[in-house]
Amino acid sequence: MADRPRGRRDPVRKIEVVPSILSADIARLGDQVREAVAAGADRIQVDVMDGHFVPNLTFGPLVVEAVRRVTDIPIEAHLMVERPELFIEAFAKAGATLIEVQVEATTSLFRTVESIKEHGADAGVAINPATSIEALREILPYITLINVMTVEPGFGGQKFIAHSPDKIRRLRAMAPGIEIEVDGGIDAESAPLAVKAGATVLVAGSSVFGHKQGIEAGITALRSAIG
Repeated sequence: MADRPRGRRDPVRKIEVVPSILSADIARLGDQVREAVAAGADRIQVDVMDGHFVPNLTFGPLVVEAVRRVTDIPIEAHLMVERPELFIEAFAKAGATLIEVQVEATTSLFRTVESIKEHGADAGVAINPATSIEALREILPYITLINVMTVEPGFGGQKFIAHSPDKIRRLRAMAPGIEIEVDGGIDAESAPLAVKAGATVLVAGSSVFGHKQGIEAGITALRSAIG
């Protein structure tokens, strides 16, 4: 059987849940990643922030290496950094299987996407809430996934932006086969709205790692909400 084309989804494919370690207890990172994997996480997201493109500092390649040591499921590195093209090789070598770059952060998006693939990872791009989906049209044939930011990037625990489902719907109409990821404020209330609009991947931080009944309950709540 032929391989499924990159970036194209099967009609019956399940919705993926991707816990973001931005909201994890870093002192217990290994244990918390293991809990998320045992609870059915489809992959783990590592949010990379440089204090310039976004007003926060977070993780580097060494954290990806640490996550890779405790799990063999896919790891995505979301590079919210200026000049992401400078960091592709390091994150690919650290074990990231999917690398996302912000459309707004580079003037050489095509070259950056090609570099991601040359280093053996799947390529994704992310767009901020105020960025038009038209900024994606020319890059669509070359990427696996689009991350629609449903909060302003930089900090966890923010509220889902209300107009996000409309943007997701318009993007789904423009790119009917590609994976659409949503990231920011995703919980049992917002997840069904995003999925109904056409999202296929849910990134969740505080609603998973900060759930009052634990990580497994957080993932279960998301899956129950989307049916």
